[in-house]
Amino acid sequence: MNNLVSATLIACALIACALIVGVLPASAKTIGYADAMGILVKSCGKDIEQYCKDVRLGDNRIQNCLAANADKVSAMCKADYARAYVLLQERFAAQESAGKICAGDAKRLCPGVTRGKGYVLQCLLNKRNLSRACSQVITDAGYRE
Repeated sequence: MNNLVSATLIACALIACALIVGVLPASAKTIGYADAMGILVKSCGKDIEQYCKDVRLGDNRIQNCLAANADKVSAMCKADYARAYVLLQERFAAQESAGKICAGDAKRLCPGVTRGKGYVLQCLLNKRNLSRACSQVITDAGYRE
């Protein structure tokens, strides 16, 4: 797992424990950091508290602690950690590919819109006749509410 992503997920999960209550429905296609934190807080909070409470944040120490205690960590934590990671990776992939997938739509629907600073994305978000692929990648990228 990418060290920066995993360290960020676990660190944010611990910090956000008191703030995040719910988890994301299983039907979501991608998730953002807040949703991933919610999943991890609910599924891994007790494991982190039990096996890693004295572990300092940063440098992947929480992830390493959970891995070192993998035989004791709950099956739910393991499964939800993997699920959150996959859904975040899918969101990152959609964000990376959105420009390419929506290039035709941008050219057709937003001619003359200045590139950069999200202007083209904002234009596309205001259009109703996007191609199916562009509409889906915008949703998967988390750009649409």
